[in-house]
Amino acid sequence: MTVLVTGAAGFIGSHVSHALLDRGDDVLGLDNMNDYYNLTLKEARLRRLELRDGFRLLKADVSDKDAIVGLAKRVPEIDRIIHLAAQAGVRHSLTDPHAYTAANIEGQLNILELARALPDLRHLAYASSSSVYGGNTDVPFSVEDRVEKPVSLYAATKRAGELMSYCYSHLYGIPATGLRFFTVYGPWGRPDMSAYIFTKAIFEGKLIKVFNNGDMRRDFTFIDDIVAGVLAALDHVPQGTPPQTVYNLGNNQSEPLMRFIEVLEQAIGREAIKEFAPMQPGDVKETYADIGASQRELGFEPVTSIDEGLPRFVEWFRNYHGYN
Repeated sequence: MTVLVTGAAGFIGSHVSHALLDRGDDVLGLDNMNDYYNLTLKEARLRRLELRDGFRLLKADVSDKDAIVGLAKRVPEIDRIIHLAAQAGVRHSLTDPHAYTAANIEGQLNILELARALPDLRHLAYASSSSVYGGNTDVPFSVEDRVEKPVSLYAATKRAGELMSYCYSHLYGIPATGLRFFTVYGPWGRPDMSAYIFTKAIFEGKLIKVFNNGDMRRDFTFIDDIVAGVLAALDHVPQGTPPQTVYNLGNNQSEPLMRFIEVLEQAIGREAIKEFAPMQPGDVKETYADIGASQRELGFEPVTSIDEGLPRFVEWFRNYHGYN
């Protein structure tokens, strides 16, 4: 049988695909290879996957109904889905909102219709986001918290995906698990995220913008811990009525942004040139994951602090880009 991984050329998707292959699963990777960021990085991730036995790629867009729902007839052996494809980025949703409704809402609907049509589907695990907690101020964020006040369109589309999945689970009995990721970083990471942006600027002696004048905290979560959580969730099929659930996957540690920058500076060996700026629209001051349910039900135990994870990211960055 086969695991469908959407967004397989992406940051989390490529790592998850390797982990599935490592344990003997066949993987059908799906990606539209869009140019939201430089395709060179996606292509490099993909080349590594295409060297692996058991991996094959389908180039398609999750918002393409015929391409996605048609997989039920073309690849009926799909028995599990890890749906990671999305239009990511909070700030980009302010300038290109339709990209988010297409990928994150139409795309989610198409994946749910595919799940409904697959004859042997065992489980759908899909990516949500810590952004759904929006303006919540009580920390740590619990999956039991109300999430009715998104502060970005990106957050609204990810919450919509959760609600749609609940509906399909209720109507059609599709086992579905949503995974709220908290600020994932690590080797092969996205160029639009803070670890990559800051590291590149520090190496090049350029300034970094520090929003909310540095008064920010994030639950930074290393990619290896996220991958372990995704696979544990995939293997833990919900049994409730309806058979659906949502988990937080975070490091259970809210780090000050300024400390994050300090650890990067130490790993690179150079001080950052900082420009302090006000809070960006759609952003939040703090994220912090309550992972109690993930620990109890999935055995999820993140082990990588930023003191270990950021130097590993910097080492990859240095080698990949050839920085001295």
